[in-house]
Amino acid sequence: MSAKETLTGAEALIRSLELENVEVMFGLPGGCILPAYDPLLKSSIRHVLVRHEQGAGHMAQGYAHVTGRPGVAMVTSGPAATNMVTPLCDAFMDSIPMVCITGQVSTTAIGTDAFQECDTVGITRSVTKHNELIMHPDDIPLAVRQAFHIATTGRPGPVLLDLPKDVLQNTMTWHWPTDEEVLESLPGYRPTVKGHPRMIKEAAKLLLASERPVLYLGGGVLKARAADAVRELAELLKTPVVTTLMARGAFPDDHELCYGMPGMHGTATAITAMQKADLLCALGARFDDRVTGKVATFAPDAKIIHVDIDPAEQGKVRKPDVPIVGDCRLIVEEIVKAVKELLAEGTTQADITPWRSRVNGWKEQFPLTYDASEPGARLKPQFCLEKLRDAAPEDTILVAGVGQHQMWASLFWNFRKPYTWVNSGGLGTMGFSVPAAIGAKAARPEATVWAIDGDGCFQMTAQELVTATTEGIHVKIAILNNTYLGMVRQWQEMFYGERYSEVDLAGCPDFVKWAEAMGCVGIRVESPEEIDAAIEKANSINDRSVVVEFRVEEFEKVFPMVPAGASNDDVLLHPTQESRREYLK
Repeated sequence: MSAKETLTGAEALIRSLELENVEVMFGLPGGCILPAYDPLLKSSIRHVLVRHEQGAGHMAQGYAHVTGRPGVAMVTSGPAATNMVTPLCDAFMDSIPMVCITGQVSTTAIGTDAFQECDTVGITRSVTKHNELIMHPDDIPLAVRQAFHIATTGRPGPVLLDLPKDVLQNTMTWHWPTDEEVLESLPGYRPTVKGHPRMIKEAAKLLLASERPVLYLGGGVLKARAADAVRELAELLKTPVVTTLMARGAFPDDHELCYGMPGMHGTATAITAMQKADLLCALGARFDDRVTGKVATFAPDAKIIHVDIDPAEQGKVRKPDVPIVGDCRLIVEEIVKAVKELLAEGTTQADITPWRSRVNGWKEQFPLTYDASEPGARLKPQFCLEKLRDAAPEDTILVAGVGQHQMWASLFWNFRKPYTWVNSGGLGTMGFSVPAAIGAKAARPEATVWAIDGDGCFQMTAQELVTATTEGIHVKIAILNNTYLGMVRQWQEMFYGERYSEVDLAGCPDFVKWAEAMGCVGIRVESPEEIDAAIEKANSINDRSVVVEFRVEEFEKVFPMVPAGASNDDVLLHPTQESRREYLK
């Protein structure tokens, strides 16, 4: 029998990450985490050196969004750890699997207000699925295995491991825990995966009996890899489908049963279909306030089937008639099976032809629309997105920041495949798109990655384009520059009597020069006549990142819109469609 191998805690950490099949990690070294950066030199893991720790977190998120595998970020203690709080919270709210490793001051210095000490575990407890301060190097392999298991099972989410410097420096006897040891070490963690058979049969009965059903898809459909199962269910029943902001791509936009995105800035058809439905089958969705509007008036005549991996979501906002806790893919597959069995036994499906005809009528009457970009006039942001969309390969990954450009991107892009849309939904983090796009590109180097950003968002994390340049991870950025914090300005115009307080960003910087200073190609587009050539040039460049600044109309607004706190019945349509509002009744 060979002697037990002795490693430092740092060596054990890096080996553990390798055994968890980590290929890429994002981070920035500093004093307390420095011991872990030494064995990284000899490892198989590619480390992407960021310019700000927040960027490392969002890159890890982008990586996880498109792969389903945990994104990994590693930073030092104190301010580095606190800079990770926003990505951790973002990942927590959007159920993104992520493992974050932070350095900590030595165990003997904890509690002394040592240099760059902070209570990282305490600070991040509310924004992580699990976090842990590791006090002995022997505990590192099991802690890493637990982290990856917790991050990827049940409802996915971020896990943080805080490692004191002396724990990384001291030695341990190497041991790699078995699957059984991992499960035994987490006795209270047993996520429910299989749905209750009786509830599944009840759901099948309700779906067959419904005359006005809607499949309401949330991000959990993508997390569960349930897109194919959901499509089979929709086509079996010919049921209208809506895809939330987090579920874009879970069902093809060009499918005859797809009616787009519901919510505050969703399509009039999707919003109204949910309001008028007699059954909502919510799959991996959490009845977010942006979808429901005023809860008391949301889908008042609808019974609710709610499928979710997280039991805490059941009844949190809307009490379901049929609650089913478990893995979305497995449950939908069982619902399909149950529907087929009921049909084989002689149960007939209610006639939903009139309902589909009614929904199709709304789709015809209320398409997405905007005032066209005229020659010589300022560009319309929707026009820019349509042009980018039409020139992009079908497997293009689209990443968005937060604000008007995010809504326009979700509405005017055509998503046909899962895992081609990356955005910050629950937290709404400005500055998300540039680093998240780099993370997505690191995960899928063969894919074209376009990030849609606003001039406000871009200025928050643009420094990460230096990372893209130095690491050779080349992305394409489209800035819809309206010289305002656009969504804030829209609210001030509509709800604050046009009192524009601190939203004007005009005058600086020069985005083309800034892009060039970061090693990117900078392109400016100021008129409709210039747009085709600019996009063609951007798509042809693959050896450098590209930033295209579109100088768009300052006062363009996102329509439709449900005002905050209002009923979805009071959706504001594009001004050219308001005269046809009676068709929505």
